[in-house]
Amino acid sequence: MEIFENFIDKNGLIVGFLVIGVLAFLSEIFSKKVLKGYLPGSAIAILAGLILAYFGGIITNAEKGLSDLPYLKGVGTFGGSMFRDFTIVATAMGASYLTMKKAGWLGLVSLLFGIVFFFVFGVALAYIWGIRDAASLCTVGAGSCTYIVGPVTGAALGASSDVIALSIAIGVLKAILVTILTPLLAKRVGLNNPAAAMAFGGLMGTNSGVSAGLAATDPALVPYGAVTATFYTGLGCLLCPSLFYLVLGWIL
Repeated sequence: MEIFENFIDKNGLIVGFLVIGVLAFLSEIFSKKVLKGYLPGSAIAILAGLILAYFGGIITNAEKGLSDLPYLKGVGTFGGSMFRDFTIVATAMGASYLTMKKAGWLGLVSLLFGIVFFFVFGVALAYIWGIRDAASLCTVGAGSCTYIVGPVTGAALGASSDVIALSIAIGVLKAILVTILTPLLAKRVGLNNPAAAMAFGGLMGTNSGVSAGLAATDPALVPYGAVTATFYTGLGCLLCPSLFYLVLGWIL
């Protein structure tokens, strides 16, 4: 047991990779086998992570969730800003500019309209809830774009952990709704060709929700929706903590 404890203590990051990997693997199985793909595995994993973090905070009476547990301190490193930002950049770099170019102005307009619309919606919702400072409003607005843009923006602007958690929750809810409603409304909105899928990905933005929803509609449309949704995430991480924050601060 002492050897095992020393091993975990010296290899905390590897243990963090293992824990998150197992959680993601089980979430994908649960999504496919139990929920039949109606909810993306990534959304389930995030919800499970938030629940585990909550109980980790209760057990240790601390503020870092599972990473406050001695055996799981590597989770804090794995979930730190360095790995998070690297993941965002890697995801954006994975999109092909040539593929994106095929959508022409349709893809660009859908991206800009989708980001602005959901950001304004999130800011308005946060304002109704009583939030008034620009950093918190901007973080919630970014979270309504995607559950990735929210925490990136919150960390950049110094928002509180409660607000960042709220932005993630809004983004996860959006991903779930997009996943469920896409196959139900696809025929009514003409979502049956690559151009429409790229516009849809640019408007909705949530990569996991768009991919899962299109997979349930027509698997052949998934790459087209995913490419603009990926750019949506990268563009949101660029605009929300910079231009949108400055504009919001000026308005307030």
